[in-house]
Amino acid sequence: MKTVAVVPCYNEQNVIASVVEQLLLYVSTVIVVDDGSSDLTASSAKNAGATVIQHMINCGAGAATMTGIHAARLLHPDIIIILDGDGQHSPADIPQLIECQRNTEADIVFTNRFGIKNTIPYIRKVYNFIGNMLTFFATGMYVPDSQSGFKLLAKRAIAEIDLQMSGYEFCTEMVYEAKVHRWKIAHCPISVAYSKYTLAKGQSFSSGIKTALRILLHSLIR
Repeated sequence: MKTVAVVPCYNEQNVIASVVEQLLLYVSTVIVVDDGSSDLTASSAKNAGATVIQHMINCGAGAATMTGIHAARLLHPDIIIILDGDGQHSPADIPQLIECQRNTEADIVFTNRFGIKNTIPYIRKVYNFIGNMLTFFATGMYVPDSQSGFKLLAKRAIAEIDLQMSGYEFCTEMVYEAKVHRWKIAHCPISVAYSKYTLAKGQSFSSGIKTALRILLHSLIR
């Protein structure tokens, strides 16, 4: 079974090499999409063994994710693993995502940071609750951790997914895609490691509100 990891990232030169090296223990190929970084993210990822695609300007997490999916399709994978490049996700959780997909024959596996005991900052819990509610209002589907950047796509989802939203709202759009295409969904608990570094990389409250408004507007348009 061919498994490809897609890692959208922006200015992650401090951690991306470690992320790539860990991923290569569990997947066939790692595709890092450097979303217009101003540091050495691209060279660090390449030296660690990743295939690197560069956006010349910062296009957003959703756009970088879709670029990675397009590139991964050329490799005809059975599974695509999508995860953030800041090191908060553990590649060691990949086998249990794959096992979950096999057992359920799901088209998409959403991960759940709240499904097991994790130390999660209160503000992140608030953001997640808001994101889950907005996702429910926009799609009519409730996903316990809709904003997690760690996901698995199986063959049908790989073929059909077509993300249009360029920013962080792509996480909600993935739920919308699952509804529209009637994908079979599964959920898998994962570990998560927050640090000052990963927390600094997240959205501010103001940018989170802007993302929320884009989600609601996009749901009305679609």
